[in-house]
Amino acid sequence: MKTIVIIGGGASGMAAALAASEQPGNNIILMERQQRVGRKLLSTGNGRCNLSNMESNPSHYHGEDPSFTVPALQKYTPEETLAFFSSLGLLTRTEYGGRVYPLSNSANSVVDILRFALEGAGVSVHTSSPVLSVKRQQTGFLIETEEETIAADRVIVACGGCAGTKLGGVQDGYKILQSMGHTRTKLFPSLVQMTATDPKYPRSLKGVKADARITLTGDASEKGEGEVLFTEKGVSGPAVFDLSRAVSTVPEGKIVLHLDFMREYTKEEVLDHLKKRVTNLPESLAGDVFVGTVHNRLGKMLVRYAGVDGNTTLKELTEKQLQHMAEASKDFCLTIKGTEGFEQAQVTAGGIRTEEFDPQTMESRLVPGLYACGEVLDIDGDCGGFNLQWAWSSGRLAGGSAS
Repeated sequence: MKTIVIIGGGASGMAAALAASEQPGNNIILMERQQRVGRKLLSTGNGRCNLSNMESNPSHYHGEDPSFTVPALQKYTPEETLAFFSSLGLLTRTEYGGRVYPLSNSANSVVDILRFALEGAGVSVHTSSPVLSVKRQQTGFLIETEEETIAADRVIVACGGCAGTKLGGVQDGYKILQSMGHTRTKLFPSLVQMTATDPKYPRSLKGVKADARITLTGDASEKGEGEVLFTEKGVSGPAVFDLSRAVSTVPEGKIVLHLDFMREYTKEEVLDHLKKRVTNLPESLAGDVFVGTVHNRLGKMLVRYAGVDGNTTLKELTEKQLQHMAEASKDFCLTIKGTEGFEQAQVTAGGIRTEEFDPQTMESRLVPGLYACGEVLDIDGDCGGFNLQWAWSSGRLAGGSAS
């Protein structure tokens, strides 16, 4: 009989524990520093838990070697993951962009299903048990907490990253693995809000959502499209999150965010539309010229951004003013200061170097019997369920290998 200790009761840790428990006769112990398992999981997908993405492949992952994800994702595909959750009793639905959510639309459903599964599998769950150290012995390991010392044949480090500090993001996993000879890359916040150098425009639009094509220029060059949410200090939303890694991982420099709110139309088509408004409603105010095309507050802001007085009647507008407004809707620019920190981030970019682990098993190449999975490694995914799919796949691979 093997004793397998999993450190970290998040997504990858619970997946590892359940996979390890499939081998009968083993003693599986799950250590969690917080009062309950899966706390960080509860906040994913705005509380809905975007638990996977059907398009998960290495192109959606980042790190020094994104191809490290291939064996885990090939063995535990999104389809296999959904079958796994279905076997536990969780019903799911797939939405736009391949995003998968529980049918209940509640992250609690996912955490409860996993909690019941751990109990049913006989996994010994130790909550409020932060691990202080892991020491290698001639045969196995000693895991020390404030309350106890546990002897283990195998150890799986699944502590996650340091993102979301209020929800339990910590550096425990890095410290444990580094104490055993592993190294890590520099850490950056990812899937996080961008902050503007001058938040005047974002602040006036706080809470407004818009569909846009977004482009970064300057010291970071990336493109994307989707939902943008204006905040007190800058911009947020799925489309922004996907590009936030490019901002947080570059040294301070000049970065400009370009927003195209009319991405399905050319500038000429937008200009023609504005001219028709002038013809049809000459007495209307310029501040209302974008009514029916974008959010009303956003429309008024674009007029102001174009340097036009919103109280001017449409019939008073010049051709040049109309051109400026059309240009504003197609290329609204914000100079970006940076991103919010780890406290606000959903994911940590960077981590323990994957070259020090075997991607076929998740076992350390430096310390036999030591495994790692999930966000503690130098792998982070795009917004949309990719990070949780990596957690399930890598966790189950580590748990199955260790057992």
